[in-house]
Amino acid sequence: MADEQMAGAGGAPVPPGAAAAARPLDPVDRSIMRLLQTDGRASIRSVAEQVHVSRANAYARINRLIDDGVIRGFTARVNHERAGQGASAYITLKIVQNSWRTVREQLRELPGAAHIALVSGDFDVLLLVHTPDNRTLRELVLTRLQSIPEVLSTRTLLVFEETDLLDPGPGPAGGPTISED
Repeated sequence: MADEQMAGAGGAPVPPGAAAAARPLDPVDRSIMRLLQTDGRASIRSVAEQVHVSRANAYARINRLIDDGVIRGFTARVNHERAGQGASAYITLKIVQNSWRTVREQLRELPGAAHIALVSGDFDVLLLVHTPDNRTLRELVLTRLQSIPEVLSTRTLLVFEETDLLDPGPGPAGGPTISED
C-alpha cells in the first residue's frame, strides 16, 4: 500500500490527497499551541519544560501538529504603526452572489491586505487592511476596491486602537529561536 495511508485504528485506506480526519488535541497539545502562539521562537527545550514533557515528546508533538495542518506556520506579530502602516481599517464588502473565489483572489493582491474572511450577516466579506496613512486607505477603497466589478458596496471602519490578545506583554524583545535544544 505504498500510495495509500492507513487511517486510524480501523485501518481503512485513505486515498492520496484526501484530507485525513482531524486528530483530537489533548491538553498538552493545546498548551504547546498557546505557548507557540505567544512566542513562536520558543525553543523545544523551553516548550518541553513548560508543558512537562520530554524534549523528544515536545518535538514529536510539534511536528505532528505541523504535519496535521493544525499549526500552519510561524510568523512575526508586527506593530503596524511602527512599521510605517499607521492607518488600519476593517472594510466590509457586499459582493455578487457566488463570486467569493474571484473576489478573494483580487483582494489578496491589494497592498496592505492582512486578513480576508467570508462571513454571514449584513455583508459578505470582512477585509482587514494596513496602509501608511488615510490618504492611501482612501485610494485603496475608492479606487481599487470599488473598481472590482463583483463588489456591490463597501463600508470602512477605521481602527483607532487595537490590542493583540496573544501579546505576552512587556518583556524581552525576542526569545530563543525554535531548536532541539
